[in-house]
Amino acid sequence: MVIGLGVLVGLGVLGAGLWAYVMSNVEQPRYGLVTRDGPVEVRDYPAMVVAEVTRAGDRGSAVRAGFRPLAAYIFARDRGGESVSMTAPVTQQRETIAMTAPVTQMPARSEAGEAWVVRFIMPSKYTLETLPKAAGEDVRLLPVPAARRAAIRFSGVATDELIASNEAALRTWLAGRGFTILGAPTYAYYNDPFTPGFLRRNEVLFEVAGP
Repeated sequence: MVIGLGVLVGLGVLGAGLWAYVMSNVEQPRYGLVTRDGPVEVRDYPAMVVAEVTRAGDRGSAVRAGFRPLAAYIFARDRGGESVSMTAPVTQQRETIAMTAPVTQMPARSEAGEAWVVRFIMPSKYTLETLPKAAGEDVRLLPVPAARRAAIRFSGVATDELIASNEAALRTWLAGRGFTILGAPTYAYYNDPFTPGFLRRNEVLFEVAGP
């Protein structure tokens, strides 16, 4: 029993080491840290370029459906030209539509469910002009302007319940410090589905102004 426990601990340490090595070699967007309070950070992100698709359905099925065409784009499976390096995180946000009188926003919906925008952040060496062109109109390449974003970081399998509890905690933190939330939350996933839950990095982010 003791030997078995030791093997499990050893595998856990090995897995953590491999995860750290893999993540250290995957480009992530750089940002300036404004403030940190436990799992919450306020960050200044530079402008970046993303590839995105829109998919309808529940959160989990939409991100899985969005991943496939984005992976086909970066690995040049459906187009000519060079492949593009994978980055982290994969992000997801509800697509919203603007209403009039008064000016409000609400989630876009279809018969298949809510619409979600799923994004891969492109490596920083590329500009919109130097990226390989996407095949067809499903994958869209577009610039994202610089922004201040607040993020709460958490581990585990990103279930709807876990995301909702962290989103609520971030909203409470921001309200208590006088920040204004701009738009819908973004959900960020840094790991593949095979990474054990305790090693996964997930985040909920809001673009913010203030305080």
